[in-house]
Amino acid sequence: MKLAQSYTPAPGVSLPGYMGKILRVDLSEGRLWDEALNADYARLFVGGSGLGARYLADYAHTDTDPLGPHNPLIFMTGPLVGSSTPAAGRFAVVARSPQTGLTGEGNSGGFWGPELRRAGYDGILITGQAAGPVWLEVRQGHPPRLHDAGDLWGMDMYEVQTAIRARLADKQLRIACIGPAGENGVLYAGVMNDHGRAAARTGLGAVMGSKKLKAIAVRGRAKVPVADAEANKQVNRQVTQEVVENITAQMLRLGGTILSMDFGPVVGDVPARYYSTNVLDGIEDQINAGQLSDHYLKRHVPCFRCPIACGREVTLPGRVEGVVDGPEYETSVAFGPIIGADDLEDVIMASHLCNRYGLDTISCGSTIAFAYSLFAAGIIDTETTGGLVLRWGDAKPALQLIPLIARRQGFGDLLAQGAARMGEALGVPELAVHVNKLEVPFHDVHAHSAQGVVYALSTRGACHMAGDIYHWEQGREAPELDISYGDPQEESLQKMRMAAHIMDFRAFTNSAILCHFEETPVPDLLALWQTITGWAWTAQDLAQTGARIYTLKRVLNHRFGLTAANDTLPKPLLRAYKDGPTPGYVPDIATMVHRVYEIRGWDATTGKPSPECLKALDLSDFVPELWPDGIP
Repeated sequence: MKLAQSYTPAPGVSLPGYMGKILRVDLSEGRLWDEALNADYARLFVGGSGLGARYLADYAHTDTDPLGPHNPLIFMTGPLVGSSTPAAGRFAVVARSPQTGLTGEGNSGGFWGPELRRAGYDGILITGQAAGPVWLEVRQGHPPRLHDAGDLWGMDMYEVQTAIRARLADKQLRIACIGPAGENGVLYAGVMNDHGRAAARTGLGAVMGSKKLKAIAVRGRAKVPVADAEANKQVNRQVTQEVVENITAQMLRLGGTILSMDFGPVVGDVPARYYSTNVLDGIEDQINAGQLSDHYLKRHVPCFRCPIACGREVTLPGRVEGVVDGPEYETSVAFGPIIGADDLEDVIMASHLCNRYGLDTISCGSTIAFAYSLFAAGIIDTETTGGLVLRWGDAKPALQLIPLIARRQGFGDLLAQGAARMGEALGVPELAVHVNKLEVPFHDVHAHSAQGVVYALSTRGACHMAGDIYHWEQGREAPELDISYGDPQEESLQKMRMAAHIMDFRAFTNSAILCHFEETPVPDLLALWQTITGWAWTAQDLAQTGARIYTLKRVLNHRFGLTAANDTLPKPLLRAYKDGPTPGYVPDIATMVHRVYEIRGWDATTGKPSPECLKALDLSDFVPELWPDGIP
């Protein structure tokens, strides 16, 4: 396919911490051009998912079809990305989600984000739909251009990366791409990059597939401009030493994120058998960091400039040739305890298949587990499943379902729509475990009550990236942000204030962008921030910025149809367990949610941020949209 295209270069803005421009791509017209970064947006919303959401607000409206040409697909980095800051190698993908209909965002590590900055851009904003499959080349010293991807369409995510590197004869290219799941519009398809890294949640791979965009290859050598290079070196030495000496970082370096399977079951943090219990019946003895390290581990894999190296490459002799990307915690639960299975090799295989096809492992595993629970209850049978017997403890049918989901074949086509839509189609919507059609991650709300309010109020649906309460409850504190830990089941106003502060802090770190495992003390983080951006922030400035970003996404969700009725948890999570570490306890989600409303200054009836709240957060421009008739 011959592509008619044009590229118009343009200067960017001069702003420490930023490359100063974004690449604009209109796939319908084959037009590419540079656009100066909106400096006012950057100062208020930083980068990553925050800045992506601010750009989304300019393009996505109430009637924007998530899989239509007018939904923008936004790739965005942040001021810390590609700098010398440890664990700042991430990027965000933002669009209106086809899975939830709300503000969609994914967050991925690896090397792609820093490489985009080295290519000279803070982000890429893509609109339109190509007539046929294309891929985008963004290399410093070469005009950005689109290429025909007809022969790449259908390749898995590893194959397409290999093919593009060979095509440009550059082994150092970093490539973000989709697998067959994104091509086929699976509603929880992710955007994949590097070695098993993924901006996995909310179905942004399906948005990329709807635009016929197979991949984006980036390469460059530009340096991130910083406000004070010498001071930045000094602060970075201190921050790097803190990361290296941090106990959590050391544990993650030794065990990877699957380490949560070693201690999570003790406090009841790991749900099993589709959220019906947190008693694992010995599964934790077979699926854990020690078993992975002792029998399968090949090497630790870091992201860009990360001393933690929580990633894993493993071997699976007799099942997969060579090395594969090892499973992290969420995937280990998704294809282990949540279906009652204890075979670590099956977990590794499921992780590999989801990576190959480009699937969010949380949504994929949870939706499959929903099918297992319906099969156990006699609501579906082999006639529905295409002959598969979905028996608790047997992961083999789950492995068979993954490619069917990616290709939307047979029973896989129903599963490809996610648990909420599957429940509706089968007449049992009340049994599906999701918040706003996004499947719930695998940290149990019976163990950490405030995690429940995070799931209920996360702006992208049930999300642990919006607030990792379970992480902070392990003993982490940030007194400058009024964050401390205490009783994991506490539901008081003060505890909800802490939860809100954690969510605001994560709104900031997901925009800066900084890995959650990088536990730099707030004073040092602020010093680092000043040396890069030149902004002499206080802890209050950081908190205010996080609250602004979080609230903007809330405003967008009200634009997309969110109401106060959405701010709850599914019924299956509001049942008490009879035994285990948390017997008899059910979080009072309604009370906790309304306490957060009060803390944030939201209207108690509608859940909308009040005009006073919006004005205090420099969001006055959105008051007429949210309150066209005034406060009722």
